[in-house]
Parts: sequence; structure tokens; C-alpha cells
Amino acid sequence: MALLLNAQSVTKTFGATTLFREVSFTINDGDRIGLIGPNGSGKSTLLKMLAGQIDADSGEVTPRKSLRMAYVEQDSRFAPETTVRQVIAGALRRGGVSEADWEARLRSTLGATGFTEFDALAETFSGGWRKRLAIAEALVQQPDLLLLDEPTNHLDLAGIEWLEDLLRRESFASVVISHDRYFLENVATQMAELNRAYPSGMLRSAGNYSQFLEAKQEFLHAQARHQEALENRVRIEKEWLRRGPKARATKAKARIDNANRLIAELEDVSSRSRTATAGIDFSSTGRQTKRLIELEELSFSIDGRTLFDRLNFHLTAGMRVGLVGPNGSGKTTLLRLLTGEIEPTAGTIKRANQLRITYFEQTRQLDGDQTLRRALAPDSDSVVYQGRVIHVASWAARFLFTGEQLNQPVSRLSGGEKARVLIAQLMLQPADVLLLDEPTNDLDIPTLEILEEALLEYPGSLVLVTHDRHMLDRISNIVVGLDGQGGAASFADYLQWEAWMAEREQARKPARPTERAAATPALAPAKKKLSYLEAREWASIEERIGEAEAQLAAARAAVEDPAVATDAVRLVAALAEQEQAQETVDSLYARWAELEAKQA
Repeated sequence: MALLLNAQSVTKTFGATTLFREVSFTINDGDRIGLIGPNGSGKSTLLKMLAGQIDADSGEVTPRKSLRMAYVEQDSRFAPETTVRQVIAGALRRGGVSEADWEARLRSTLGATGFTEFDALAETFSGGWRKRLAIAEALVQQPDLLLLDEPTNHLDLAGIEWLEDLLRRESFASVVISHDRYFLENVATQMAELNRAYPSGMLRSAGNYSQFLEAKQEFLHAQARHQEALENRVRIEKEWLRRGPKARATKAKARIDNANRLIAELEDVSSRSRTATAGIDFSSTGRQTKRLIELEELSFSIDGRTLFDRLNFHLTAGMRVGLVGPNGSGKTTLLRLLTGEIEPTAGTIKRANQLRITYFEQTRQLDGDQTLRRALAPDSDSVVYQGRVIHVASWAARFLFTGEQLNQPVSRLSGGEKARVLIAQLMLQPADVLLLDEPTNDLDIPTLEILEEALLEYPGSLVLVTHDRHMLDRISNIVVGLDGQGGAASFADYLQWEAWMAEREQARKPARPTERAAATPALAPAKKKLSYLEAREWASIEERIGEAEAQLAAARAAVEDPAVATDAVRLVAALAEQEQAQETVDSLYARWAELEAKQA
């Protein structure tokens, strides 16, 4: 494969903090590389360095001659009063494309990315459609290499699947920073983790995310064996040094030097193997009320558009609801209705007396001029958590912040570090109901896994809006789906909602003439009675459905088992078993409906 870009021994330091040191990174034609790493490890900085937007302190970044490269940053912003057409025209101009080709390329690119109104103002779009426009802006330049920084953060689930298909289908190489594990599983052909825990600063392997987990486990196992061997050798050398050898002899001096080298190497390996994890644990009030919130015939319209109509749903104690739907379908609006921030157009919302709701907003903001100390403990140098007084330094350490960072302004934190501050603030608010609107944005994968465990152990009720399908599958025990056309319904899981959406989309498509003729015959045929074999099948189908649902529940429990979730091989097998069990349940229900219709 042809080499597109070669970064050799690059180092980047901000102030006294070294993000990465002497990291090497190559990109070949056709590579689809998923780039991951802890918050603050320098992933976005490395991507900007590859894009030529910032320089390395040392080392070289060498792109192939005439390489066409496009970079989509994490936050998609456009100038005020700029239309979709003007955004794309600017990209074509920067890419040196002949004006004669502009219109054809503009229409083909915008059509492929889902845009129909070319004169709409970019600033009026939702976050997901701004992200699509930023990707279109990059694609229209027909890049050889596409660099994407957290592209799934603002896309809805349909948008993420669109992007997955795009990256798999197109021939250009790509490097994508993402913490969406299903996305990495479906798209990446190579994985790279930027982390100071590795001797070279980065671990890279062929394959998707689950294959990377296997490679990482092998590396960590080998490093543990190496550390154990080093410890044994250092113990022997230290014992020899304690006997006070004379350093005048050449052999003795060489052994002393070697012993000191081994001790230094062991300290380096030990420091790299020490990992810290954020301590996330939400507080519940312990309320015993069964029904917390009841939605009766709830409708909401804005600017003449109905987001959802006659929605009925009861939020009960211990329920974990996944709220899904396309961008603009009303997910955030429904959360605001639950809090009482806005009122419904029609219908009622009944809340239990003195219900305590904590709301984690999607558009959450921190004061950038505020110090980390004040952001974590606004009123003093301590916080009260679950009835205990905790010093701000200890509270900060729980979220992986150092004492030196306490007096730094919040503006200097990475996106993931800011997200951890917001979660720390959220944890200080005991609640009956947690409303979480995209809590996964900017979090690294280890923190995501800790957040998942905390939510699974949270005894209260929660409503979760997230584009992270892995988290949605693990956390929710029921899914409320909005279709963006005013419809809403409840489902067992995300896959059922996705099938429902596909059916509704198919139903909205106009029938072909032959299909319309077949759909309206002159005389409807008489309904058939059940045959002898069908009658026997009907008599047992409910029992079979019950058994199949029990198997599906067992398969889901296996996927949620922490021992399985952290084992890539077992997790893949468990997910396949869950998918098979789901297909069995769906086919049985379809057959049940078919037999019931024959009896009507």
C-alpha cells in the first residue's frame, strides 16, 4: 500500500505538561484507523498535527506530495448568515476545483450527505446536521485522507449508521477519533491507542475494536511478565549491592551500572503500568414510591410541527429508559417537559409529591475563567457527598485531577476533563430520577465503562439520551422511541425501535402502480381458517414465545455481565447469541400475528 503520511518521533508539550513524546504514526492508502486514548492524552492535538494545523515541538510530519487531506474538527462552526451552498463553494475554492465542476460536485456531495435545501442557513441547523455539513465540506474536496475528530458526538443514531456506511464504502483513507465502541467495531480496520502507558507512547494493531482489545490484553500480559522478571532481577542486584561491592574492579563497576539501569527500567515499567480510574457513583434518595412520573396523552408542538402526539408512559421505580429518535424528534424537549421547565401542548404530566429530578443537559456549560477548585467545590474547600465531608483535593483525585490542576482555569481542560467536572457536580445532587442528555460526549472509553457501571448500580430511575449504542444496550431495560413525525412507542430494546422505524419509513414511501393495483383488488379474498397443523401451532405458540423471551433475557444478562463485557472474545459470542435470541423472538411474534389474522 502507498504511504500517504508519515509522522516520525513527534513530541508536543503545553507549558509543563507533555502530551506525548516521540510518537510515530504512519497512514497508508485505504487505512481506516480508529484513534482512542484517555482524556488529555493529546488525541485531538495529534490529529491537528497530522492535518498541518499545529507544529510538533520535535520530530517530523511528512505528507505524500500532492496529498489531498481534509480535517473535520470536533466542534462544527460556520460563519453567520452562511448558506449550505456557500459553505460548500468555499471548500471547492480552497480545494482548487475548477468552477465549471462546482455545481455537479456540490449536488452529488450534498445529496449523498442528505441535504435538500442548499440555501438554508448553516447556523440554523441542529448539532447533528452541522456535523453532516462539516463532513460534506470535507468530502466535496475528494480527499485522499479524511481526519475526523469525534464525528459521532452530535450525530443521531441514523446519522452514525450513515457515517459508518460512508467510511466503509468510500476508498479514501481515514483516521477517526471516537469513543463509540460499536462505531469502531463496525468501521476500523486498524486501531491505535495514544497512551503514556506504552513504551512507544502508542499501541497499534490491525483489526477492529474487539480485535484491538485482544491485542492490548496480550501486550499487558507480556508487560506483566516482563515486570515480574525485572523485579526478580532487581531483587538479586539490590541484595548484591547491599553487600557493598567494590566499584574499582571493571566487572564490579559494570554490574553496579547494570543494576542501576535495571532499577530505573523497573521504575519506568511500574509507573506506566499504574492506571487510575474515575470514581463515579450517583446518589439516590432511596425513595420507595412506585410510580414517579406519569405521561397521559402527552403532545407537544412547536412552530406548527408536532414532535410527539398522545404519548402515554409511566416511569416507575428502578426503571432505566433509553430515549431514542432522529435529531429534531423531540428527545431533549421531552426531558425538559419531565423537569417541568416547559409545558405540554396537550395532555398531562403527573409527578410524585416532592419528586427530586437531576438533569444533565446536552448544552451544559462551564465558566472557563473559573478555577477547577471552584468548579468542583463552589462554596468552600470541601464538598458533602452521601453525608460525608470530602476535601476538594480528594474529590478532584476521584475524577483523576491532580493537585496542580486545582488552581488552573477550567478553559485549559480537555473536553473529556470538562465532562468529568460536570459529572462530579451531578453526583452531589441526590435524585429520585436522573435525566441524562448525551452524557457520553467527550468521555474516553475507560470513563465510559465506569459511567456504565455506576448507572447500572444506581438504585433510582433514569432516562438516558445517548448516541452510544453500546451504552444504550447495556443500561436501558426499556426504550422509548420517537420517529420524528409525531409518533412514539415503547420497545424492549434499540433493535426493535430500529425495525419499527424501518417499517414506518417503508410505509411512507409511495407505492408503485403495480403495487397499488395489487393493494386494491376488486373483491377481497375470503379469510382462511387455520389448518389442522396451524391450529396445533397456534395452541403452543404463546408457550414458545415465553421460552424464547426467557432465553433472550438470559442472553442480555450475559452481555451485561462485567466478566463478559471486559472479555472481547466472550463479548462477541454473547452479542451473537443475543442477536440470535432476538431474531427468534421476532419471528415467533410475526408468526403469532399471522395466525391470529387468519382467525379474525
